[in-house]
Amino acid sequence: MELKGGSALVTGAGQRVGRAIAFGLAKRGVHVALHYFHSETGARSTAMDFEVMGVRAPTLRADLSVAEEAEALPERAREALGALDIVVASAAIMERRPLAEVTPEDWDRTMDLNLRGTFFVAKGAAAVFGERGGAIVNVADVAAFERWRDYPVHCVSKAGVVALTENLAKTLAPGIRVNAVAPGPVELPVGWDDAAAQRILDTTPLRRLGRVDDVVNAVLFLLESDFITGSTLVVDGGRRVR
Repeated sequence: MELKGGSALVTGAGQRVGRAIAFGLAKRGVHVALHYFHSETGARSTAMDFEVMGVRAPTLRADLSVAEEAEALPERAREALGALDIVVASAAIMERRPLAEVTPEDWDRTMDLNLRGTFFVAKGAAAVFGERGGAIVNVADVAAFERWRDYPVHCVSKAGVVALTENLAKTLAPGIRVNAVAPGPVELPVGWDDAAAQRILDTTPLRRLGRVDDVVNAVLFLLESDFITGSTLVVDGGRRVR
């Protein structure tokens, strides 16, 4: 896929990894629709940066835990940009909830955004891409392959994203490619202290935390690689083999 001059939607683009992915695309000359829900300030600041770069960057607010809003978002992006070639589904939450503390509301809040939202964004994207084709990259998590005791709901939601990615890749081929990235420790969750960060560092074979650019480069690689679909690229410094 030739990125320059293309059009993309990035969900969760107002902060953290989603924002970095949007910047990575913009630097390649891609026009980017920036989705946000709570992070309006970050999305609008990013849009102003992109305009200086000569990249169109409409901002689109949507609650992706609401299926109708998630499914409608790709069409809104197409209308704002005039075309849509790429969707990167990055919006997610990660909450620490040990098993004994998980409530039905906790379960629904995580699943509705992390998994159901990703599904309906992809459904809407498939309808917009149509016969013209396109590419989807879902942002999973190394938690999809690990069993973190204090994050059972998060682990299940991200494992679901990996399964969804594979199912969509099979269903939407050959015109639409669907892949995922599964970052490891890149930007640690809010509230983690230095001791927690050091424990992660000590148990990562490459002996460093990831950088957002590590994830961005993986996303760009999957978008540009026309013979890859149904794959999840783990970007975790070797934690899965530790």
